[in-house]
Amino acid sequence: EVQLVESGGGLVQAGGSLRLSCAASGFTFDDYVIGWFRQAPGKEREGVSCVSVGDGSTWYHYSVKGRFTISSDNAKNTVYLQMNSLKPEDTAVYYCAAVFSPPGGMSIATMIYDIPKFGSWGQGTQVTVSS
Repeated sequence: EVQLVESGGGLVQAGGSLRLSCAASGFTFDDYVIGWFRQAPGKEREGVSCVSVGDGSTWYHYSVKGRFTISSDNAKNTVYLQMNSLKPEDTAVYYCAAVFSPPGGMSIATMIYDIPKFGSWGQGTQVTVSS
């Protein structure tokens, strides 16, 4: 059984930083793509970033490119999202999610937009950025 637990959210001022963590268990880490998504009140859930754990490829939404960095620590089965230069529009509940996808399959740039493919989700962590 795949289980994901997010942590690291909080309240920060605009321009500040947070580091989110997604701890995974119950599956072979290298065979999965791990994505970060966010959802603000009244808005659609959107992909923020994702990583193919097996081959290390990454993807970022244009709105966070250059500010956020996704990484994985395979020894700890954990994926991180380092968020710098935070803006009020980054305020949302952030979720991590997993989909079985060994390297060589669908590109992660395509996969991130097919949200139903991500069958396992964490509980979410609130990120609030004040102006």
